[in-house]
Amino acid sequence: MKRQHHHGDLGILLQQFFLERLIQQLRVSTRTVEAYRDSFRRLLIFAEQHLGKPPADLILTDLSPAFILAFLRHLETQRHNSIRTRNVRFAAIRSFMQYVAIKEPSTLALTQSVLTIPMKRFERPLVGFLSRQQVQALLQAPSAATWSGQRDRVMLATLYNTGARVSELIGMRIADLSFETGPAILIHGKGRKERQVPLWPSTARLLKRWLQQNPRKPEQPLFTNRSGASLTRIGITERLKLAACAAAQQHSELARRRIFPHLLRHYFLRVTMSRSYAKTL
Repeated sequence: MKRQHHHGDLGILLQQFFLERLIQQLRVSTRTVEAYRDSFRRLLIFAEQHLGKPPADLILTDLSPAFILAFLRHLETQRHNSIRTRNVRFAAIRSFMQYVAIKEPSTLALTQSVLTIPMKRFERPLVGFLSRQQVQALLQAPSAATWSGQRDRVMLATLYNTGARVSELIGMRIADLSFETGPAILIHGKGRKERQVPLWPSTARLLKRWLQQNPRKPEQPLFTNRSGASLTRIGITERLKLAACAAAQQHSELARRRIFPHLLRHYFLRVTMSRSYAKTL
């Protein structure tokens, strides 16, 4: 006999949350949808193991505060997730509960009790700063004699010029470049927000030369691996580390630093804010 659905069916509520709230109303990025999907996939797997119920049989009241706390402990103790990752998973659950509270007011007692569970505090490591000399050494470090070194030079120059996040760098396409009136690149940011960033003449020259040597279709990624696929976050970080190792031969202090892409964004933002402040003086 077919089971009758009611407002407490978790599957129906989750479907509505993803389709109505995330995609139609908030229009979040594909990457955000995937992150939420992964969080709930972990939750459903845990529910099946912990409650002995397949996902299709779960109802909203199964997600009690005690169950959610058990799931969060599982992430930290069994899956060895960091507090940051634990909070990201919990943020997806909180967002869902906030949606359900509005969608089904009769569930308010349950949703509010889950929402009272606090996020865990953690110490944020200081990003630190790079000097102008260190940044220039990093930009010049990749070998101009190899294909990957040439790509890395253009890629790091673009990252430095635009202050882009790694995810934004990965999302750059050939069609996002414009050399007509003034060199610029369109960056697709978080929450489907877009911004156009001017390119310095030196960066524009590097990009033009790179595209002349490596012509591709407008919809293809701006920076790829040798097989033509988009670079990954890990891949970009590893290429930056290689550049840091080479630059450390001239700037030994770089060998003692933790080098990661956000450092270039941090330097870009610091310089930009300093220039903006100077204009007000």
